[in-house]
Amino acid sequence: MTEDLRKTIESVFRQESGKIVAGLIRISGSFDLAEEAMQDAFASALSDWSELGLPDNPAGWITAVARRKLVDYARRERTRRDKQDALTYETPVAAWPSDLGVEADMLVSDDRLRLIFTCCHPALNEEAQVALTLRTLGGLTTPEIARAFLLSEPTLSQRLVRAKAKIQQARIPYEVPNADALPARLASVRKTIYLVFNEGYTATAGDSLVRRELSSEAIRLARVLHELIPDDPENTGLLALMLLHDSRQQARVNAEGELVTLEDQDRSLWKREQISEGLLLLDQALALHRAGPYQLQAAIAALHARAATPNDTDWREIAQLYERLYELQPSAVIALNHGVAIAMGVNLDDGLHAIERIGQSGELDSYYLYHAARADILRRLNRKSEAYDAYRRALSLTANAVERRYLRRRIASLGS
Repeated sequence: MTEDLRKTIESVFRQESGKIVAGLIRISGSFDLAEEAMQDAFASALSDWSELGLPDNPAGWITAVARRKLVDYARRERTRRDKQDALTYETPVAAWPSDLGVEADMLVSDDRLRLIFTCCHPALNEEAQVALTLRTLGGLTTPEIARAFLLSEPTLSQRLVRAKAKIQQARIPYEVPNADALPARLASVRKTIYLVFNEGYTATAGDSLVRRELSSEAIRLARVLHELIPDDPENTGLLALMLLHDSRQQARVNAEGELVTLEDQDRSLWKREQISEGLLLLDQALALHRAGPYQLQAAIAALHARAATPNDTDWREIAQLYERLYELQPSAVIALNHGVAIAMGVNLDDGLHAIERIGQSGELDSYYLYHAARADILRRLNRKSEAYDAYRRALSLTANAVERRYLRRRIASLGS
């Protein structure tokens, strides 16, 4: 197999696996069978495409082969048990599709939204809900999800196994819940969508900073959620937040593929149409006077978006918004961001002291952005030796190649 073909297959998996597995779960009613069928289909692609070449529609080819695998599994199960297939964990789904052609459209428009609500059922704990959706919908690997949660891989693997078993044992339906059950599920759904976006916005590992297919998918799902429940201000705030962040994508790496920090970005490259939409959505959400965490984060992003230059950024207002956000959602990461805002908008020493107080608990020892933020402030204070050590610690904790090159450049600059 050529290297180009292998990269193509890997790209198809990254971009299409979430869509494919969502449709396969709808058909089979089983997470494990859907994932097994998809993995088998990709294994077939590795063999067949090497001999026959790349098909016109690679995702369609994978989808059709995976469906045939499901039918084969069902036939074997019927033979073994001498009865109708027992694949579903809910009331019977539609009969097996008869048309298995590559050109058949297997996916209904809201398969992935159904999948999110299934994964976010209250029978599962929140961590399992998010991890399972990232695994099935986003196609993230277990190591990637483990890094996102600051967990060990064995712990995350066990969590995924238990979550899928719980769904089957509890016969959780694969559906968007009714109006009565919907509010209880929305918080986890929003968190899941935002974590998918974040993995696309700044990939935890790999050669690229951005996994555009994930951030685009998260925005699409947020739009669907907003359309489904338009009067929920947090749904609107989430969509606004992601649009405002995503508007900066083109400016976040330069022509050589190197990371460019927010402070140094060419703001003419920011997508003004997305910023305008994000600001409008934020205004609509805040007008309902039920400010929540996503609206506050969107308000922070809006202050960056409105600043014509870095010096125009209202860091004091950002610090105040982080204070409000911490009251609603106390966490070490939010406290860290508040400390950075103090450093940038009030006083570097005050911000550094705030950040180091957060670090004393040890909760952020494995969070590379804590060490990178501390290093940046130490660099600005001309405390080069301490900055060097902090940058080295940050470098040891990130697996993203673009971020690693950025940190190495910062380390090298301290010697000049």
